[in-house]
Amino acid sequence: MTSGDRSHLDERGHARMVGVGHKPVELRTARAEATVRMSVPAARSIADGSLPKGDAGAVARVAGILAAKRTPELIPLCHPLPIERVTVDVVANAEAGLVRIEAVVETSAKTGVEMEALTAAAVAALSVYDMVKGVDRGVEIEGIRLLEPTKRRPSPP
Repeated sequence: MTSGDRSHLDERGHARMVGVGHKPVELRTARAEATVRMSVPAARSIADGSLPKGDAGAVARVAGILAAKRTPELIPLCHPLPIERVTVDVVANAEAGLVRIEAVVETSAKTGVEMEALTAAAVAALSVYDMVKGVDRGVEIEGIRLLEPTKRRPSPP
């Protein structure tokens, strides 16, 4: 197998970080989401801020932002990127027993921020899990997925 067959493998089939030096700097954004399912009372506790461990939404937001910034330390072949903006929204739907997390990451770089957005959503979901597990042992992280990667050339100065 050659490196042309798989971009993250060298000519001997060993993992390598892909070179992006030849690519142009572009404005890049990625949106990802995670869903955490739990009992209605647990979701209600998140929505009204009455969890024994505190404000799960605030903890998840900070955890997601930190995770986006630390992605290259967690995902072996990711390039370190100058992250310009990270937002993490945490919305509890008490009646459905769901918490939806959406992470958006932006940069101006030669490679995308999909992994940073996915990592932010995943770690935020893990934080919600940790915050609620004491009141609901059946909590589950249902899914983590990329919603939208975008890129565009920066405007000339």
